[in-house]
Amino acid sequence: MPLISEFARRRKIDFFLNPLPKDSRILEIGSGSGWVGEYLRANGWKYYVGLDLQSSPGVDVAGDIKNWRELGLEPESFDVIVAFEVMEHVDCFVECLALLKPGGVVLATSPVPHMDWLLRLLECCGLNQKRTSPHDHLRYFADVEGFTERRIFVKAGLSQWGIFSKAPEQVSAGREHRPAALIPAT
Repeated sequence: MPLISEFARRRKIDFFLNPLPKDSRILEIGSGSGWVGEYLRANGWKYYVGLDLQSSPGVDVAGDIKNWRELGLEPESFDVIVAFEVMEHVDCFVECLALLKPGGVVLATSPVPHMDWLLRLLECCGLNQKRTSPHDHLRYFADVEGFTERRIFVKAGLSQWGIFSKAPEQVSAGREHRPAALIPAT
């Protein structure tokens, strides 16, 4: 694994994953190699679902997040949605809102749009992981709408890390929710 990618992975574990309650219902969009699911399962999280376009050992549900209903996913059924290096490939914030329980959070990372050229250069030098598809949906996390709270951090000037919260007052009848306790402390 390229040096920068390995460093970023360790930082994501500490910043995003370790603070999550062990009983969180977690959906990972773009589970790819399966490292997030492997880490979570090995460290005590029981309710994890990995979704990716292609079926592979780390993928529980194969298909496009845009077709979540056809994939058998239930609305408002996840406390946490993880989307590391996904949003630049597919704009799926609307789908995340539909799948997220009220009070839940989306944990996302993506390149800072105006710095993507430098990430491509780092890929060419073998310092960063190669992209799996074009970055056709790059956007600034500050422009994302529909969430009641957005906490955005820029890392090394290249990557934006976001925590997006769904309003707890959007509780559906008979549905349990867990408010801001799922938002990792900075």
